[in-house]
Amino acid sequence: MSLLKLRRRPEPAVRMAERDRRLVWRLAALLLDYPGRDLLAMLDELDGAAEQLPDEVRPQLAGLLTHLRTTPPIDLAADYVATFDMRRRASLHLTFYAYGDTRKRGMALLRFKHAYRHAGVELGDQELPDHLPVLLEFAATVDPIGGERLLGEHLPVIELLRLSLSDSGSPYAGALAAVVATLPPLTTADRRRIAELAAEGPPEEEVGLEPFAMDPTMFAQSEGRR
Repeated sequence: MSLLKLRRRPEPAVRMAERDRRLVWRLAALLLDYPGRDLLAMLDELDGAAEQLPDEVRPQLAGLLTHLRTTPPIDLAADYVATFDMRRRASLHLTFYAYGDTRKRGMALLRFKHAYRHAGVELGDQELPDHLPVLLEFAATVDPIGGERLLGEHLPVIELLRLSLSDSGSPYAGALAAVVATLPPLTTADRRRIAELAAEGPPEEEVGLEPFAMDPTMFAQSEGRR
């Protein structure tokens, strides 16, 4: 991936209100989830919520909402799987980029698990805690301070995912752009880390990660996850 492409990153919304940032996280959490019947039934509601957002982020989310509204459900499902489940460089699991399926990833996952537990959220066995929609929902509805901290720590990965989706022409890139706009600007160290992750790719070493999974129903407002 060319370092020149890093310049395509949207400018951050420096003065975005706390309510707007949490709404972006909530909408992105839903829109980045699997496009099942429950999500598709909510599109009018989500569209109305997105209309309340400032100009810095509303168009990015509006584009994805239009895609979800105008594409046949069977095509949405196939595209989602092809985008996020079949491409190693487009995983929604944030620690995968640095550690792949290696033993070191287990310790990184504990960082998420401890943050959730500190906020009073107990984890179950259905989803790994670094799943971006889960983290976004946590930040939006449970602990915005702890959630934003984790999002900021993984900003290079989130930006790399945005770049990957943008390069492939995926409408899901808009949701990532909106999330990035709510976070502090990339630093020189962040850009260096993005370049390293892009050059190296996720390492390969198959191990079991089941002890670090979480319950997708842990949030009261959560839509069911895969």
